[in-house]
Amino acid sequence: MIELLCEGHDAAYELGNVRNLFLPYVKEALVLETVYDGDLAKAYLKKEESVIQEASYPVNLVGNEIKDKKSLKEALKKAVYDTLSAYTNRQMPWGILTGIRPTKLVHEALKSGMSDEAIDAYLEDAYKVSPSKRVLMREVAKQELAILDQNKPEEVSIYIGIPFCPTRCVYCSFTAYSLEQKQKEVEPYLEALFKEISFVAKAKQDVPIRSLYIGGGTPTSLNEDQLERLLEHVEASFDLSSIDEYTIEAGRPDTITSEKLRIMKAHGVGRISINPQSMNQKTLDAIGRKHTVEEIKEVFHIARALGHDNINMDMILGLPGEDVEDVVYTLKELKKLKPENITVHTMAIKRASKLREALREDEDSIHLTEGDKIQQMLSVCESEMADMGLMPYYMYRQKNMLGNFENVGYAKPGTECIYNIEIMEEAESIIALGAGAITKIVYQNGEKIDRIPNVKSLKDYIERIDEMIERKREGFEKYQ
Repeated sequence: MIELLCEGHDAAYELGNVRNLFLPYVKEALVLETVYDGDLAKAYLKKEESVIQEASYPVNLVGNEIKDKKSLKEALKKAVYDTLSAYTNRQMPWGILTGIRPTKLVHEALKSGMSDEAIDAYLEDAYKVSPSKRVLMREVAKQELAILDQNKPEEVSIYIGIPFCPTRCVYCSFTAYSLEQKQKEVEPYLEALFKEISFVAKAKQDVPIRSLYIGGGTPTSLNEDQLERLLEHVEASFDLSSIDEYTIEAGRPDTITSEKLRIMKAHGVGRISINPQSMNQKTLDAIGRKHTVEEIKEVFHIARALGHDNINMDMILGLPGEDVEDVVYTLKELKKLKPENITVHTMAIKRASKLREALREDEDSIHLTEGDKIQQMLSVCESEMADMGLMPYYMYRQKNMLGNFENVGYAKPGTECIYNIEIMEEAESIIALGAGAITKIVYQNGEKIDRIPNVKSLKDYIERIDEMIERKREGFEKYQ
């Protein structure tokens, strides 16, 4: 436990985030005093009133005044980081960076004309980012910019959410409902969704669509008739003739049939996901998956036979009970399948997940994967992805990720998921439909973003669909 005290500043939230990075490595009660005094940001780590570690950083001043609040907070964060890093003998992979989109820093630097060497020095000095993560940031940012530079000012991307799954996985916190409990709600949901799709299509009939992504939940939880009706409605509503990418996150193998794969192919879906998370049966059983490893392979081969030539597969590092050897085995099995994309997630303990609930009830009985082991897993993944010819093309981070690491999407050149980059970098408007979906309107050359949220509750979405449409109508009119 580390109690945080603040004097002369209001950066408690930001400093708390840095402190939290080191909490797993502190086994005693300590006090961290942070002070802004004149031209210095200071941090003192105390044990029973005695200072056991300290650090300070100069604050940028203009005359006798602070240049801006950001510079003060950055100096305080670095002082806290150095103090706790020295005490724990630990360096965090991402330094003091706690945001979800670190590549934005590199985008700005590249656009200003900075060299790779200058960017590297900047990330090290300003944010204490480790060498391997600095390389990753630059590689991903360049891949992203190659996609983002093709954006047209007037175009949008579309997201359609299907919030149903066969069962709920222990780590999941998405807006998703078990079909076992909500089967009767599927048809009313589709009716409401079709109504929202029709409105958006009419309101944006002259706006080009760059990418369309149907996610969830698990869209293939819909039966074959429902899936076909959905895709027919999408096809009849939107002009998809010039779309760059059409993705369906098929997801769980136990929801995928040959007929569903045929339907998707017939309606022009060019990219699908078949997500094992792990190729170890003991892990699938532990996380609540109701399918086998062999079913994953079988569905993948059927998809290939039907002509699906851009397939993504997800894996999660840090799943309960998994070790580095388990990750190596998953990679070995995926390598045999040769998917075009693999997304490597580091597990995050999210507030709304069953795993978080279990930790609250009995923390001692659940052993989460330690940061050093996650780093080994990530290193193995990075090496194997390169061996498979897959390059990192997008990345994001979340709070409560094991080891303070990241999620990385890898792809064969030319198969990068456009939608993933657009949603992560918030470079163009994304119109989102369905329960829990949040539309993001990007304007003023990307400098500002407004959100138009749909309600999360399935019941509320169905009953209040006219209200959801009215929210969009008002939002669209505001930014015409």
